[in-house]
Amino acid sequence: MHRIAIERADRPDVVRLIEELDGYQKPLYPEESHHGISIDALLQPNVIFAVARDDVEAIGCGAFVIEHDSKEQGWGELKRMYVRPSHRGRGVARAVLAFLEAQAIERGARTARLETGIRQPEALRLYEAAGYVRRGPFGRYAPDPNSVFMEKRLVPKIAGLKETHP
Repeated sequence: MHRIAIERADRPDVVRLIEELDGYQKPLYPEESHHGISIDALLQPNVIFAVARDDVEAIGCGAFVIEHDSKEQGWGELKRMYVRPSHRGRGVARAVLAFLEAQAIERGARTARLETGIRQPEALRLYEAAGYVRRGPFGRYAPDPNSVFMEKRLVPKIAGLKETHP
């Protein structure tokens, strides 16, 4: 069983988790294709940073950066999604993603965007299964042959209505 909560990204065990993510991604891509954000950036007030814990151990994390630009309101970007390999396949990433989306909706976001790498098929499958669709570069991103850009419309749930599936 795991629990997910908003936490500070500068806690020592969370910093180690982010270092593991960097250690995993850096060998996969050239430096110009690394688009992670720093711990300091994760501490900003427009960032929702969530940590999944198994008992007390940090096992996964993710962030949603709410963007404030004059051209388009109500969107944000998923960043720093990671689950330790020993805890993969247990729904942790899906749970962190759903938690971040719900938190983003509460803060007025209606579109979630992300950039992930072409050499991360598990991430691509996760996002596609969660309803993300491919799109072109957004924000400050330039086209990158190592990147896949995706987005999803975030729809607030209406209290009292049950979700139905055909």
